[in-house]
Amino acid sequence: MTKALRLILGDQLNATHSWYKEQNPNVTYLVAELHQEAAYVRHHQQKLCAFFLSMANFAQALKDSKHNVIHLNLDDTQDYKSLPELLDDLIGEHEFESFAYQRPDEDRLLSQLRSYTPVAAKAKGTLKHIDEVDTEHFMLPFDELDDYFAEGKAVRMESFYRKMRKRFDILMRDDEPVGGQWNYDAENRSKLKKTDLHDIPPPMLFDNSVRSINERIERHQIDCFGESPDSLMWPCNRRQAKQLLEFFCDQCLPRFGTFQDAMTGESPHAWSLYHSRLSFALNTKMLHPKDVISAAIVAFEHATKDISLAQVEGFVRQILGWREFIRGIYWANMPRYAQKNELEANRSLPEYFWTGKTKMRCMQHAITQSLDTAYAHHIQRLMVTGNFCLLAGIDPTKVDQWYLGIYIDAIEWVEMPNTRGMCQFADGGLVASKPYAASGSYINRMSDYCRKCHYDVKQRVGEKACPFNSLYWHFMDRHRDRFGRNPRIGMVYRNLDKMDEQTRDSILTHGQTLLDNIDQL
Repeated sequence: MTKALRLILGDQLNATHSWYKEQNPNVTYLVAELHQEAAYVRHHQQKLCAFFLSMANFAQALKDSKHNVIHLNLDDTQDYKSLPELLDDLIGEHEFESFAYQRPDEDRLLSQLRSYTPVAAKAKGTLKHIDEVDTEHFMLPFDELDDYFAEGKAVRMESFYRKMRKRFDILMRDDEPVGGQWNYDAENRSKLKKTDLHDIPPPMLFDNSVRSINERIERHQIDCFGESPDSLMWPCNRRQAKQLLEFFCDQCLPRFGTFQDAMTGESPHAWSLYHSRLSFALNTKMLHPKDVISAAIVAFEHATKDISLAQVEGFVRQILGWREFIRGIYWANMPRYAQKNELEANRSLPEYFWTGKTKMRCMQHAITQSLDTAYAHHIQRLMVTGNFCLLAGIDPTKVDQWYLGIYIDAIEWVEMPNTRGMCQFADGGLVASKPYAASGSYINRMSDYCRKCHYDVKQRVGEKACPFNSLYWHFMDRHRDRFGRNPRIGMVYRNLDKMDEQTRDSILTHGQTLLDNIDQL
């Protein structure tokens, strides 16, 4: 029989993949820590630790199931500048006649593997064929993405989401949505009151030792950042991921939808709130989206605690709707998507994105939390740090790199459309029909950050004025030609025009002063 090598990437830890249904002595699986992957962007150290430990756990699980596995760490791969160089060596050394890989979810890796042909003489003489297979993870098959998405064409998530609900018969009854409406987003925007804070459940945390991985990262001088304790709290195997899913359904789902957009700086659990924190487990494929959705719906249908339809629909919308939608946008528009900069933003990230040292409390909290935990929930990412980058005109490539590096769940296919598209409007509206720009009033409405902030959210000009306020009006004014006829934000320009000239000029002048001194905020 053909002697085969099969590659497993760090985000392909899918134990239910058809590859593993049978033990084949002629098949060897490769799981490898690569300098190429550790250094293509500057990562948070917890992110590297989580991927490396999860890969090691997966490799061991395959060995325990009697599969042949080559598991290599950075010590083993330090002499290889790229994945193809490593493949050449292994194919030649072990005389593999075939090589197979699961289709990568990042364009750069897909291009690299699709263009791979052996260079080394021994590998050339050995390898007879290369196969690409599906990851068997997403709800929507890769080959059907073109039926829903086209390059350069805007697609609205709500329309896509309804099609997915119908196609997979999720929260449907007689071809109509359960409860009579498709979307309960209007019920998912509650602010946490002081009396709500003590009800926030302590998050489920794990105790995964990563001391040896930290030492390995340091030994190889991998350029990374962020806090990295010797014990990692994130799920790093399928068993832990399933435990976290069960915890979410039991403890967090009953109030998830209600408070999914809320933020607070006044709780020890402010970073976790009612969010599932399953994104790392999902994006590494330790969990399948269908299983996550099914678990939430079963909890809703058989709840011992009161779980309303708005809670479960809000969660299903994130997985079945948004996650699948973002993937479709990515593949329809890459690789050109990575160069889009509709608003011609060109500023560098202020230094406090790497330190959290800013007088803006919302930014300080969101950034410090991200540096400490490699995590922030979607509203912190979109309406605090993302909103600030949009208003300040930060280069979307710089924004991409920061988001891709700092968050434990960030893989380019899911990060880039959320960042460059949703929160930066750099794609010109392929993801969002309007820019998600907001003044300090939005942050005040959805959080308690403003209460103890150095700045005053009610002021628009002056040393104590909330920077988001004048930056917001400056952003809208300088992009009037682009957004002035957008029906979703026409009211903004009517309000701007109603201001007396002196007020308007002072706000815009203050906004420009802030932009000129962006590192001092």
